[in-house]
Amino acid sequence: MAEVGKINTLNIVKMTDIGAYLDGGDLGEILLPAKYVPEGSEEGNSVDAFIYFDSKDRLVATTETPKAQLEEFAYLKVVQVNKMGAFLDWGLPKDLLVPYNQQKTRMVVGSSYLVKVYRDHHSDRIAASSKLDKYLDIWPARYEIGEQVDLIIATKTDLGFNAIVNNQHWGLLYDNEVFQHLRTGQNIKGYIKNIRGDGRVDLILTRGGIGKVNDFAPALIAYLKAHKGYCDLHDKSSPEDIKRAFGVSKKTFKSTLGNLLKHGKVELLDKGFRLTDKGNK
Repeated sequence: MAEVGKINTLNIVKMTDIGAYLDGGDLGEILLPAKYVPEGSEEGNSVDAFIYFDSKDRLVATTETPKAQLEEFAYLKVVQVNKMGAFLDWGLPKDLLVPYNQQKTRMVVGSSYLVKVYRDHHSDRIAASSKLDKYLDIWPARYEIGEQVDLIIATKTDLGFNAIVNNQHWGLLYDNEVFQHLRTGQNIKGYIKNIRGDGRVDLILTRGGIGKVNDFAPALIAYLKAHKGYCDLHDKSSPEDIKRAFGVSKKTFKSTLGNLLKHGKVELLDKGFRLTDKGNK
């Protein structure tokens, strides 16, 4: 059975002048308009299509990919506001509605907001909400320290950045441990740093110890290969210069450089270091 608000792989059951009809199971046959039908398609073929309601509230299919599917979070721009609410550009002909009662703050045209795409149980329509707390788990998080997780960057705070962890919980990245530019809506990998006594989650973008060194080493090697095997930074360089070049702390830079020296992949010069033949393999 086809799922509304998601990309489905469906079979073509009928070809017509206006498009292809797809087998939606209990939802019946769903029209894929002719402009979206892949060239050479015929009855019996399968097609990947997103199912949603058009401007006349009819189920319709498209091969265009929306910026977010049902149950996903996305950072979307407001393109219109009327008496029904705000409408977001989510990459489809029909914009995505955020009803007024689902707006954490009143939305304005031209601004972007982090929202959750949901299906309204009363109207059965796909909509969005910026009231994110109601869609995140209220139960204490159960993660292991050092566990890798998927993050969606949310709001900037006095302490750092709030982030959604694995689409389930709120977590916090502290300012003094962030060494790269972050933006609202950004999807990024992170790690569990700590679970506080109140169940709140502290996050970090790099693993500690040898894991952090292993994470950065390939990036440093790639940098050297892209710069004729040479880097003019060294252990006396300022933390600001290192962060600007690589987006990591000076401690991580020095640890990684030391590990590469130990394995003979780089060698020190009077000002900087360079890649060896062993490191270039």
